[in-house]
Amino acid sequence: MKALCFDGQLSLQEVPTPRLTPGSALIRVILAGICGTDREILKGYSGFRGIPGHEFVGEVVECDAREWVGKRVVGEINITCGSCEWCRRSLSRHCSYRTVMGIIHHQGAFAEFVTLPVRNLHEVPASVPNEAAVFTEPLAAAAEILEQMPVPSGTKAAVLGAGRLGLLVAQVLRNAGAQVTVIGRSAGKLDVARSWGLTTARADGPELRPRSFPLLVEATGSPEGLETALRLVEPRGTVVMKSTFHQPAHFDTAKVVVDEITLLGSRCGGFQTALGLLKEGAVQVQPLISKIFPLEEGVEAFAFLDKPDCLKVLLANQ
Repeated sequence: MKALCFDGQLSLQEVPTPRLTPGSALIRVILAGICGTDREILKGYSGFRGIPGHEFVGEVVECDAREWVGKRVVGEINITCGSCEWCRRSLSRHCSYRTVMGIIHHQGAFAEFVTLPVRNLHEVPASVPNEAAVFTEPLAAAAEILEQMPVPSGTKAAVLGAGRLGLLVAQVLRNAGAQVTVIGRSAGKLDVARSWGLTTARADGPELRPRSFPLLVEATGSPEGLETALRLVEPRGTVVMKSTFHQPAHFDTAKVVVDEITLLGSRCGGFQTALGLLKEGAVQVQPLISKIFPLEEGVEAFAFLDKPDCLKVLLANQ
């Protein structure tokens, strides 16, 4: 099969189709999304070598559980043991023995086919098109914030970063009743947020006062984002950290102590919650798609993401 492989350089290669193992499904990838973590992998994040990609929608073509064959699916990315302490506590994303599709020791979705355990699969509702279903994984990550902390209706919240994930987080928080401001640098991306009725602010704008938000979600994808978030969050406020990147982030810990700020790491979320939001039309995702490239042009697709106003780029199997 054709696959986009990373071995220190990104290239399209012909590789063996993955072999089906007991309890798993072979899935033909229909669409796959490139995210910030994929770009960080190319810089060395996680030390991954192989086929990246963890956001996808596909069709099951082979599986021991015959009822799954032919179903359109998305898949949770953590492949876990099911028996360690974390798995028993229903926190399998922290499994001591986990692999992670396209990130840690499991081949990813930038390929014609991918395998996942059946227990990781979720059937896509018929009313959700492929171009929306491919956003299930990042939307689940955005919605995880609501599982980790209470966000009462009317909460004044800011999302730092007007990119792919930031715009999803902003919609999820607004759907929960928060008063959301999206903070970014790209005029085009902020225009998207405004078109949805969201309040926006320039990251370098004079209207942003220090210590002005009780809830601040950092989604810049940059190590410098955390420092800015700590400047904008009010005393006893919460900074939700959503970015993953290869370089370490440096910030003043005294600020955290003196202002009694809570730092909350936030990663994966529930796929059923995300699929429900997509089915209900509670969030808009398709306007985030800047361009769809064929898999064969995957290297060019990564380069396209460098354009200033580019949001989401997808790879399609023809």
